[in-house]
Amino acid sequence: MGGRARSVDAGRLFYSIHMARHLITLEASGQSFPCDAGDTVLRAALRAGIAFPYECSSGGCGSCQFERVSGDLEELWPQAPGLTPRARERGRQLACQTVPRGDCTLRVRLKPDCQPSLRPTRRRATLVSRTRLTADMAEFSFRAGEPADFLPGQYALLDLPGVAGARAYSMSNLPNDEGLWQFVIKQIGAGRGGMALFEFLQPGDTIGLDAPYGMAHLRLGNDRDIVCVGGGSGISPLLSILAAAARAPELASRRLLLFYGGRTPADLCAPALLARDEALARRVECVTAISDPAYAGAWEGQRGFVHQVLQGWLESAGDASGYDYYFCGPPPMTDALQRLLMLEKRVPTAQLHFDRFV
Repeated sequence: MGGRARSVDAGRLFYSIHMARHLITLEASGQSFPCDAGDTVLRAALRAGIAFPYECSSGGCGSCQFERVSGDLEELWPQAPGLTPRARERGRQLACQTVPRGDCTLRVRLKPDCQPSLRPTRRRATLVSRTRLTADMAEFSFRAGEPADFLPGQYALLDLPGVAGARAYSMSNLPNDEGLWQFVIKQIGAGRGGMALFEFLQPGDTIGLDAPYGMAHLRLGNDRDIVCVGGGSGISPLLSILAAAARAPELASRRLLLFYGGRTPADLCAPALLARDEALARRVECVTAISDPAYAGAWEGQRGFVHQVLQGWLESAGDASGYDYYFCGPPPMTDALQRLLMLEKRVPTAQLHFDRFV
């Protein structure tokens, strides 16, 4: 009797979770899509193949703003930095931080570039291993029961035990049929996401993994060389991009360059990560730099912030617009690179690929 009662209750729970759906309608286009209970507006839109504007999926960039026309919506993070006070006064909300409580109508300008090539899906993944790379960075390997489908350079949203809200991390490996998802992650202070990954999660533990997301993925179909720029755990998506580029027959004649920065030599894990992959070791030209002016140890490489090192290289390289640029790192680095490439070097924005994260 007890087992049977639990079975009935489980069935009801399954029914309520999978049938509790809300309909979201976009005012201008008239498009509608379902949103499962508990899912955000943004995730539901991308699952439906809607070209909803976004970048970080975590409340920091402000790209996914919309206005509510009708319906009941709940904000998950009312203080998310992606919205300015003026935007809040105008009634703007962030799709990545908003959950519908019923059918809704929204006003948003869709962005064709954000049309998902691969629609994100949820899955469970098990931690296989955690390998230390530096004092505060590690490579995490998870395995799921279905193929790992993503584009090189994209990211996943991880639901971690004891952590409110998903955390975005970029894949460092290539898409594969074995269901392997790898991430290079940096532990920053006492952040809950980092604590869960570095201190509490153990091999064999499972998490929720929702992917793929992101627009800073590898582009093919042109004759430009590739320049990747990163710092810290920003190496993660760049490894995936470079590994795919090094193996693509149509890119066999293109130069692949990586500019990677750290505070001291002990923070520079990129050379070792490139060396373990024969294709990367053979194809990628790697320039490393340290930014700590007080570092007095032996160091024969570049000094300065990585965007400054790139700037010096561009001065001698000629036309900066002859490259596709992929970069990932802390906001000050990505902001500096945008100013350098867009304003000073006049590189077309279509040749700059990055996702803004806080």
